[in-house]
Order: sequence, then C-alpha cells, then structure tokens
Amino acid sequence: MTVAQLIGTVCGVGYLRPAPGTWGSLVALPLVWVLHTLGGFPLLAVATVAVFFGGLWATRVMTAGQEDHDPSEIVIDEVAGQFLALWAISYPSWAHGIDITALWPGWVTGFVLFRLFDILKPGPVGWADRRGDPMGVMLDDVIAGVFAAIGIMLAAGFSHGVLGL
Repeated sequence: MTVAQLIGTVCGVGYLRPAPGTWGSLVALPLVWVLHTLGGFPLLAVATVAVFFGGLWATRVMTAGQEDHDPSEIVIDEVAGQFLALWAISYPSWAHGIDITALWPGWVTGFVLFRLFDILKPGPVGWADRRGDPMGVMLDDVIAGVFAAIGIMLAAGFSHGVLGL
C-alpha cells in the first residue's frame, strides 16, 4: 500500500464494507478524543487542517487518470468533515474546562448530522461533490462538517436554552 493509499483509505478503513464512509466517520471519533485530550481544541484544529491537505494530496494521487473522481475507499474526507463537525464540542469543552466526554449528546448529534449531510448532499454539499475533482471530494465533507457543527450548536442551544437541560 502506498503512502497516498494509507492516507486516503485511513490505513485501510476505506476498504471496510458496507458503508465505508460511515466507517471513516466512526474512526474519526476516537481520533478526536485523543487529539482533544492531548492538546485541546488547538491541536484538533491543526490536525483538521493537516488531514484536509493530506487528504487532498492523497485523493489527487489516488484518482489520477481514473474516471471515478470519488472512489468509495477514499474516506479521509469523512475524517476531515467529522473532525470539523466536532469542533462544536471540542472548543467549548476546551474553553470552559469541561470534560469532552460529558458532552456525549454532541458526539452523537455530530455523527448523525454529519452522516445525513454527507449522504443527502443538500445545497453547497452537493455543489462541491459535483465539482468532480479532488478538491470537491474534500470540500463536500468539509461543508457537511460545517453544517453538522451548526446543527450541534443549534441543538445545544435548544436543549440548554429552551428546554433548560
């Protein structure tokens, strides 16, 4: 396996069936916990940028000369998007000294929303996916991650503000 394949498939996770994108999103969860535990939100933010650019490179290499611009085994894009979605719990946890595992509803919400936005591809997510190039492969998941992060914040605001939980 080449370096590009190791990165693009997240050490082979992309070859798991069924639903390799879901496996890619799932593998991101413990990675977020480790990164956040080791360095808080700043380390997660740096790692997200590194995963994005590493994924962009790996996707370019893996799809060069291929008709399929987004093969299912490339799941590094899901990792980048899931990392970004979970910024919505990492930052408040880090900024307010809250154990990130105490924010478990945000983990669940972030995972479910990210997968929904990635699968359904509403608006700009679909636009990015239709680009048909490595940047589109990465961008659709980044945009889905932003949407999921907004969803987490809205759900937390509703839960804590409106419901008073």
